[in-house]
Amino acid sequence: MQVHLYDSSAQVGQAAAILIGAQLIGKPGSVLGLATGSTPIPTYRELIRMHRAGAVDFSSAVSFNLDEYCRLPEQHPCSYHYFMRNEFFNHVNFAPSNTHMPNGNAVDLLAECARYDQVIAKAGGIDLQLLGIGRNGHIGFNEPSDQFVYGCHVVKLTPSTIQANRRFFDTEADVPREAISLGIGSIISAKRIVLLATGYDKAQAVCRAIREDIDPATQASILRTHPDVIFLLDRAAASKL
Repeated sequence: MQVHLYDSSAQVGQAAAILIGAQLIGKPGSVLGLATGSTPIPTYRELIRMHRAGAVDFSSAVSFNLDEYCRLPEQHPCSYHYFMRNEFFNHVNFAPSNTHMPNGNAVDLLAECARYDQVIAKAGGIDLQLLGIGRNGHIGFNEPSDQFVYGCHVVKLTPSTIQANRRFFDTEADVPREAISLGIGSIISAKRIVLLATGYDKAQAVCRAIREDIDPATQASILRTHPDVIFLLDRAAASKL
């Protein structure tokens, strides 16, 4: 595991964008695992800038997003489909058929989970997985548990995650209680993992993931078993290390 510290969230985003850009230069048809939330927004903005400058080309790339809320319409401003279009896909040259997200409105959610894992496998697996980390140490929507779940699955969101996501919705009651998430096995099968963390509210989770035992109570701790993981942290997120 490599850990790199930066003075600001903007610098974290720039560093992540450089890694993703280098991945695409080396392999234009790379399969990227993408994340949502406020943390990767600086990364997406820098990638958009690099694309507009002619430095990064997404035309041959494939993407798979980590997760999506269940029973939230794709056009809802808080859905991750909407987020990815608004923050990234509409501003770069991904082929629409090459961008993939779980269908949280599928009639059979378990079948959708199996389908999503199969599509990733058919694409050859993920070359570079971008991650954030939750305040409780979750990655994707893999919440604290007594086990690591391997494949894509339906997750019941914990109260802390619901509260953390409350700011995006009109009321707490509007926050979905379930989501589809890539499993831990799917995440750590990626060839390279880049985790971003910014802000003091992530410091305890980062410390547990890096310093404490590998434990499903802190799902991100499993990343220490991966041969190619990079943590990009601002100094606030690294303050408890």
